[in-house]
Amino acid sequence: MTAPHKTVPVAIVGVSALFPGSTSSSGFWRDILAGTDMVTDIPASHWLIDDYYDPDPSAQDKTYARRGAFLKDVAFDPMQWGVPPSIVPATDTTQLLALIVAKQVLDDASRNQFDKLDKERISIVLGVTGAQELLGTMVNRLQKPVWVKALREVGMPEDEVQAACQKISDQYVPWQESSFPGLLGNVVAGRIANRLNLGGTNCVTDAACASSFSALSMGINELSLGQSDLVIAGGADTMNDIFMYLCFSKTPALSKSGDCRPFSDKADGTLLGEGMAMFALKRLDDAEENNDRIYGVIRGVGTSSDGRSKSVYAPVPEGQAKALRRTYATAGYGPETVELVEAHGTGTVAGDAAEFQGLKIVFDESARKDRQWCAIGTVKSQIGHTKAAAGAAGLFKAVLALHHKILPPTIKIDRPNPKLDITTSPFYLNTETRPWIRGSDHPRRASVSSFGFGGSNFHVAVEEYVGPAEHPPKIRALPGELVVLSASSGGEVAAAARALAKEAAGDRWRFLARRSQAAFDAGLPARLSVVASSDAELASRLEQAASSIADKPDATLDAPFVHYAVNASPGPVAFLFPGQGSQYLAMGADLAMAFDAARQVWDTSADSPFDGTRLHDVVYPRPRFSDEERKVDEERLRDTRWAQPAIGVTSLATLAVLRELGVTATGFAGHSFGEVTALSAAGAFGEDALLSIARQRGERMAAASGTPGAMCAVPRSVDEVKTALGGLPDGVVVANHNAPKQVVLSG
Repeated sequence: MTAPHKTVPVAIVGVSALFPGSTSSSGFWRDILAGTDMVTDIPASHWLIDDYYDPDPSAQDKTYARRGAFLKDVAFDPMQWGVPPSIVPATDTTQLLALIVAKQVLDDASRNQFDKLDKERISIVLGVTGAQELLGTMVNRLQKPVWVKALREVGMPEDEVQAACQKISDQYVPWQESSFPGLLGNVVAGRIANRLNLGGTNCVTDAACASSFSALSMGINELSLGQSDLVIAGGADTMNDIFMYLCFSKTPALSKSGDCRPFSDKADGTLLGEGMAMFALKRLDDAEENNDRIYGVIRGVGTSSDGRSKSVYAPVPEGQAKALRRTYATAGYGPETVELVEAHGTGTVAGDAAEFQGLKIVFDESARKDRQWCAIGTVKSQIGHTKAAAGAAGLFKAVLALHHKILPPTIKIDRPNPKLDITTSPFYLNTETRPWIRGSDHPRRASVSSFGFGGSNFHVAVEEYVGPAEHPPKIRALPGELVVLSASSGGEVAAAARALAKEAAGDRWRFLARRSQAAFDAGLPARLSVVASSDAELASRLEQAASSIADKPDATLDAPFVHYAVNASPGPVAFLFPGQGSQYLAMGADLAMAFDAARQVWDTSADSPFDGTRLHDVVYPRPRFSDEERKVDEERLRDTRWAQPAIGVTSLATLAVLRELGVTATGFAGHSFGEVTALSAAGAFGEDALLSIARQRGERMAAASGTPGAMCAVPRSVDEVKTALGGLPDGVVVANHNAPKQVVLSG
């Protein structure tokens, strides 16, 4: 038996995406994190509900589905792409939109220096299904003899027959020289290679709903064999005409309730979506040598076929398991180190059950005995099943999750399907956006599955990049941003604010915030800061601030979310740290997901588990599906053995962000346990010591909690209280000297 070939590690050096809800990859990632539901009713641009919808699944030539996820309008300049406007109607939508997405991924990979790239050995391999929407239009136009025959048979006069048929023909795109290439699936890749002057391989692959990963597998082979130096791989699918709906309706695979709820107890089928994603791939060694920005590393791709089964489209768990085993054999690590699986997860009852069983077979073959260590989910709950682009959508989600160190949510799951028996498996359903905390024993690892009709199975192993090359900038996803302006005078600040307000349109507020921060000069006397969470909010607050400043250029302006001053000289800064009682589940999660400095404090704590349990598993527990389970998590965090280390690490994470921003303090204080954190922040002892002290302090307090006693606050000076204590029983002592006129007694 031949030993499995170790795949050349492949770096992902560029990403791009176009899916429902947004027209950019950054917008799509924000939608994923926000758990945005992009499912809507069928738009009239696709087909009319009144024409084809019937709730009866057996109705002939009708679909019982009327919902899905659809792309927004995308601006396309045909002349920019060398496409004469006259042939646009004769060119399939997928071909046109794929040009935009391909250019975006190459711009990302080249840092907007695509024109300087050597294009001779750049290849493009995309997953595209055989039938494209324009093909149906052109075939329909050829049905004129059928119409003529039917109209003659009902007795219509010949002149009316011909007039009616001509009227019908005019509803379709006429044949022209460009129709043939315009309807071919392979020209999706060919047009990209043509317009961008790529000299490597260009082709498409069709493995039904696994097409993206068949393309990815071929692209990685191109790199492994040295036939290409850079490969664009991914998938594209914009075909959601009535033909596609009828295909899925008569299988039947579509949801009767009109929603896609993978792995949920309410799952009853899938919904269709559309879109595309592409990845720029290089051999890892080449990417590091070139100092490319690396999103993540593909360690293995496993493929298999189901073989003989009861149906050509019925999924087979053991067939899928073969693909998983082959993936980890080539990756060089086992599933026991994987903490995120982006599943195929269509939402069909049979499909989800088969996939879950296949995953469980392989993950249970690992050495791990604990349960529910790996998050599982699927982006289909948000955008439906994008068919040929499904694997690309899932890979995008997994790669960006690794890059941002965030576990993204899967939505629409109130309760897991009880038949999965998920609590006894290696998996849990991640229904919340959570920081991905990981110790130093191995990098973060994710896997993605994609399966197609005909028993075509693919599984991909992806790892976070921890090498010496540069990482791409993270996509900002905070709910608000800080805009800062500085100038020599109030008048100049007011003018700058008005000019910036005019730019606040087209969802540019985050970009404008970053630009303002880069240009800000804290040495200039007149300074304005504004916090906003949208274009409209930013424009409004800038205009209001500009009016106030223009009226009184030297006066301080201090309003909600707006501050302005001239020649302000900030006083000393002190940091005050909280004590026990301030803890709550998911505290500090937003900071840990937005700032590496905060997350790294939690990562460090993961290397010091207590009694085999890691602190972040207590503060950021896996999602629960009942109030009783959530109450157990809350009570565990209230236990002093966990509360105090949790408060300490959360405080240190916040402190790390402040220090990274250049905010320092001249004084440190704390309330109750916060005094321990203050000592650490002041340099009395290190962060490791703080964690140990917090745990031991919490353990001793927990042990003491069984001893009868009480505490009370006394609003008197410590001397008065000590004098009064002489008349009280032994054992009553001053526990806290909080303030000149407040002490706490204990006994």
